[in-house]
Amino acid sequence: MANALRSAALMRATQTAQTTSSQNGNTAASSAANKQSDTVNFDRSLAGFSDNALPRAKAAQLKLEHYYKVAVDSAVERNQRRVEVERRLQSDVFTSEERKHRQLQALGRKESTFLRLRRTKLGLEDFRTVKVIGKGAFGEVRLVQKKDTGKIYAMKTLKKSEMVKKDQLAHVRAERDVLAESDSPWVVQLYYSFQDPAYLYLIMEFLPGGDLMTMLIKYDTFSEDVTRFYMAECVLAIEAVHNMGFIHRDIKPDNILLDKDGHVKLSDFGLSTGFHKQHDSAYYQRLMESAKTQTQAHPSNNSVTVNSINLTITTKDQIATWKANRRKLAYSTVGTPDYISPEIFMQKGYGNECDWWSLGAIMFECLVGYPPFCSETTRETYQKIMQWRQYLNFPDDTHLSFEGEDVIRRLMTSADRRMTVDQIKQHDFFYGVDWNAIRQIEAPFVPHLRSVTDTSYFPTEDLEQVPEDTEPEEAGSAGKDLPFLGYTFKRFTISSQAFS
Repeated sequence: MANALRSAALMRATQTAQTTSSQNGNTAASSAANKQSDTVNFDRSLAGFSDNALPRAKAAQLKLEHYYKVAVDSAVERNQRRVEVERRLQSDVFTSEERKHRQLQALGRKESTFLRLRRTKLGLEDFRTVKVIGKGAFGEVRLVQKKDTGKIYAMKTLKKSEMVKKDQLAHVRAERDVLAESDSPWVVQLYYSFQDPAYLYLIMEFLPGGDLMTMLIKYDTFSEDVTRFYMAECVLAIEAVHNMGFIHRDIKPDNILLDKDGHVKLSDFGLSTGFHKQHDSAYYQRLMESAKTQTQAHPSNNSVTVNSINLTITTKDQIATWKANRRKLAYSTVGTPDYISPEIFMQKGYGNECDWWSLGAIMFECLVGYPPFCSETTRETYQKIMQWRQYLNFPDDTHLSFEGEDVIRRLMTSADRRMTVDQIKQHDFFYGVDWNAIRQIEAPFVPHLRSVTDTSYFPTEDLEQVPEDTEPEEAGSAGKDLPFLGYTFKRFTISSQAFS
């Protein structure tokens, strides 16, 4: 009897399960059919968007990517600074725990202040122009005062439209990167960089001593002792740039500045390269194309091109004419090829040895009074540089020591035979130079300054009349601003006062 009851119950459970399964199957099929009927198929097409939508979308994408990259990098750098300070304090057995704690708190306050500074948007309205002190092919340099702190800076202004038109995007980025990465006493310090729709701005330290070109125009030639001092400091400055992984490529007297104590600092890294993708003109051409912006094709300017500009250099009177034109040449878009190494013109590849050739040409000018290959036209100068073995000659009326001439000849030679930095330091011409303390000794020429805004060592009378304030322009398209993404910079410094 019990077995019969169990069999009947099992049959009823089986029938119930089959019925439920059938109902569930019908429900799933009905749901799938309804879901399929709700699906909308469409083709992805850009036909409905305006011409300006694609550049704006690309700009938004890159800005978001850059924002989060900067945020992550900043957090990593902040942590590294904390770890470095903690490691230093841990190894300091002479400092009390209480003082170590105060120093860590001071670092935290410094970091908080820097975070607030980063969130503050700097603009042209935050600076007051004192005087225009320089003018270049693509912009100008002004002496400015920051309104909230009263501190004095040199502000370099670059016009965006000119940068794009003249294919200078890679050069502008390289200059900003060199200055931002450097904390060397041999390189001009960059404090801020920012931009508006029309201009790029670099806020740098003001070096009131002028440049080496002004001194050469004033004094004509230097003695070997004075030349030794400036060339030794230039060696250390160029070495510092090379140690950062960059090649300057435009070492010339115009770009060798003097600080308030008369010591050398390198500036104007517009032709420098660190072989990063953002220092290559092709990178910006691809970037502009990806945003569907049409720009006129220009040849890559990672090499240096030379156009004709008339200069005379056949007699002593004509040498004086060349010197009178020297300043105008510095302001022109042509530039001067007198200090450029032959391998750069050959465009077959080169390394940082090209900067040592330039140093040799500058040393020649310091001792002789003019560069070794200056000619009536820049084309002739170029031809002489390419045939340097034939044209590198020392005038009979100039008396150089054997060591001085030997340094020049061993710098201005083929790239594979050119002296390295260690060989330069060990050369007999630099005998007696204290390479570790040269910046602590008194310079041959110390500027006599009347105030922190003294510009008497800058030949501002040679400048044409320029407006006191930078004129605003209409904003460019979204695509045109893509190459300048990430240009903004604010320097973080840990001063000794932070740990008092």
